Amino acid sequence: MTHVRLLCTLLLFINAVFVDTTSAQNWSRFRGENGEGISSQTGIPTSWSPGDYAWNVELPGVGHSSPVIWQDRLFVTSAVDEGAVRYLLCIDTETGDQIWSKQVGMNRSHKHVKNSWASSSPATDGERVYVAFADKEQFALAAYDFDGNLMWRRHLGNFESQHGLGVSPIIFEDLVIIPNDQMGPSSIIAVDRATGQTRWSILRDMRKTSYATPLVLQEGEEDPQLICVSGAMGVTGLDPHTGTVNWRAGEFPLRTVASPVYGGGLIIASCGQGGRYGVLQIAVDPTNKPDIKPADRIRWTRERKLPYVPTPIVYGDHLYEWSDEGIVACVELATGNEVWAKRVGGNYSGSPICIDGKIYCISESGDVVVVAASPEYKLFGKTSLDDPSHSTPAIAHGRLYLRTYHRLARLDARQ
Repeated sequence: MTHVRLLCTLLLFINAVFVDTTSAQNWSRFRGENGEGISSQTGIPTSWSPGDYAWNVELPGVGHSSPVIWQDRLFVTSAVDEGAVRYLLCIDTETGDQIWSKQVGMNRSHKHVKNSWASSSPATDGERVYVAFADKEQFALAAYDFDGNLMWRRHLGNFESQHGLGVSPIIFEDLVIIPNDQMGPSSIIAVDRATGQTRWSILRDMRKTSYATPLVLQEGEEDPQLICVSGAMGVTGLDPHTGTVNWRAGEFPLRTVASPVYGGGLIIASCGQGGRYGVLQIAVDPTNKPDIKPADRIRWTRERKLPYVPTPIVYGDHLYEWSDEGIVACVELATGNEVWAKRVGGNYSGSPICIDGKIYCISESGDVVVVAASPEYKLFGKTSLDDPSHSTPAIAHGRLYLRTYHRLARLDARQ
C-alpha cells in the first residue's frame, strides 16, 4: 500500500506540474501574465515570409484588441458599422477556423482616429471569457463560456470619453476587475467572475478618460496590490479584495494611455496627450505604507523619448521604451538613465512584447520590428504584414499571433 500511495502522490505531483506549466503558457489577458508582455518561448523567428504562417485568416470588420489564448481556443474582438455591431470571436488555434461568434448590438459612437470600436482585449480564466464594449450610453461587461453561451452581462452605466474605450478587464482570484476612469463619474469595479455580481466598487476622481489596464503586484509574503493609473488619480495601490486605496503617488498632469509595468521594486507609469506634448514618466515605490508622502514615492522621472500609447517592457535590470514615433530606448531601471536610443522607423499604437530576450512590436503600417532586449542595441529584422495594425502581439504554446486591422496570423516556433 505504501508503494501505491507513493505512486499516486508522484502522479498527482506530475499532473500538478503539467497543469501549472500549461497554464503558464496561456496568454490570458492584454500582454499576457499580469500584463508583463514577457515570454521565455524559444525558436520564434525574427523575420519570415508569407509562406511561413501556419494560417492567416480574415476577421470581420476592424479592431485593435490583442488576442488572448487558452489551450486551443483564441478569443479576439472586432466591430463593424461604426460600432453598431461588435464581435467576440472564438477561433481554433490549430486550424484558424472560427468556432463561434457572438454579435453585440451597440450604438454608433465617436472615437479617436487611431482608436477602434473593439480596442479592449478580452480576458479568460480557462472556463469563461470576459469582454468589455462601450458607447456613450453604456459600458457593458459580459462573460461567455467556452461554448459561446452568455453566462452574465453587466451594464456599468454610460461612458463619456473623447476617444472611446481602451482599457481591458483583468482577472484576480475569483474577481473580474475593470477600471472606469472617464470624463464623467468614474470608478473601479470588481465583480464575481462566476455570477457577475458586484463584489466591490469605488469612486475615482475624474478628469479625462484613462486607457491604462491595471496590474496586480504580489511580492513575496506581502499582501497583493491592484496598481491603477489615471490622470486625475496618478498611480494608486489598492487592496484587490476590497478596493480600499492603500496609497497614492499624486495626480498626473495629463491623461494616461500606456499601462503600468513593474520591475526592480518600482512601478513605471506615464501620462501624455495628443501631439506628443508634455509626456511624463515616473518610477514609483509601491511599498504598502500609507504614511509615505506621495512625492516621496517618486524615485525618478523621464521626459524625453517616451511612449505615450505603447506600454514599455521591463526585462532584467532595464526598461525598454518603444515610442509612438519609432524611437526605442534602453533605460537603467534603477536610475532612469538612458543606455541607448535608436530610431527604428514607423509610428506605433500597439505595445511591444518580449520573447526570449527579443522585443517584437508592430508599426501602424503593419511592419513587425524586432530588436534585442539588451544593453547593446541590435536590430534583428523587419517583416511586413501587408495590412495596417494598432495591435499588440500575443504568444502561447510556441505560437506567435499577429493581429492587423483585418487579419489574424499564426507563426510557429522553429525547432
